[in-house]
Amino acid sequence: MKIAKLTSSFTMLLMLTACVTINIYFPAAEAREAAEKIVDDILGDEVQKSIPGKDGQSLQWSPSAQQVSFSLLDLLIPAAHAAAKPDFSVNTPEVRRLQASMKRRNSSLHPYYQKGVIGFTHNALVGIRQLSAVSLKQRAQLKNLVKAENSDRNRLYKEIARANGHPEWEKDVRSVFGQTWIRKASKGWWYQDAGGSWVKK
Repeated sequence: MKIAKLTSSFTMLLMLTACVTINIYFPAAEAREAAEKIVDDILGDEVQKSIPGKDGQSLQWSPSAQQVSFSLLDLLIPAAHAAAKPDFSVNTPEVRRLQASMKRRNSSLHPYYQKGVIGFTHNALVGIRQLSAVSLKQRAQLKNLVKAENSDRNRLYKEIARANGHPEWEKDVRSVFGQTWIRKASKGWWYQDAGGSWVKK
């Protein structure tokens, strides 16, 4: 009788733990694919179809410890884990609106990327790298452009996480986009490495 109760309790605990494990799973591959489509659309013709890791830079996705750790549950319920793999949705009115807004703005930002005045930051935003290269008359305009772009980017990452029912995924979404912006940048553009130093691609 006691053995039966213990078995039942263990089964219930296993099921509850399994639910937690499944619910926190972040679909990195699907997120990368979605990010590439969005970034390609925003950058348009300026996108350089480069290979990840080109020029000696390692731009591969680095999964969190949560994704690379294998637990007993992963071995016991692989089918359940696979079945619970969520669709990564980016098709919402707000995502489309933000994407369109950033695409329109890109034509104004592009010359500054080309000149090395601005670049992609390590936290998936746009940073001003060399303001002195811009005339005094243009500085206010550039600052407003960058501010508007970063506002849209922050809202985009938050909205994508929210649209998938996991607001806690915002950090992961930002990380995926951060690497995607850099990977899709044209040769000669600037980006920040993990330490915050500017690097020319």
